[in-house]
Amino acid sequence: MTDEVQRVVATPAAITLIEKLVAEHGPVLFHQSGGCCDGSAPMCFPVGEFMVGGSDVKLGEIAGAPFYMSESQFEYWQHTQLIIDCVPGNGGMFSLERPTGLRFLTRSRLFDDSESAWLERHPVERVQS
Repeated sequence: MTDEVQRVVATPAAITLIEKLVAEHGPVLFHQSGGCCDGSAPMCFPVGEFMVGGSDVKLGEIAGAPFYMSESQFEYWQHTQLIIDCVPGNGGMFSLERPTGLRFLTRSRLFDDSESAWLERHPVERVQS
């Protein structure tokens, strides 16, 4: 039997940065950007300053922060676990970590067969409009 499978997890370095951002800005949320200005990157916002909507799905939480992406983008990523890390560099233009000298980065790995079977029985949470 497979234990609960997490669609999104964070590395210890990312958790440390998230905790620092929460201490400075209060509760935060993440949205996996689908491109545009900053490419495809996990973007971090203060709760209430980014509006998730009916076309978004909630993949889970990292360090207590909800993590969302658009349903259309999820179609491409649904077979992979997102691993949120942080590395030196400039964060996304609108993302909270930009002034820290670090940026969030999404790594991924494919789910194995037992994880995929578990996930089929536990669909993502769709955001209510």
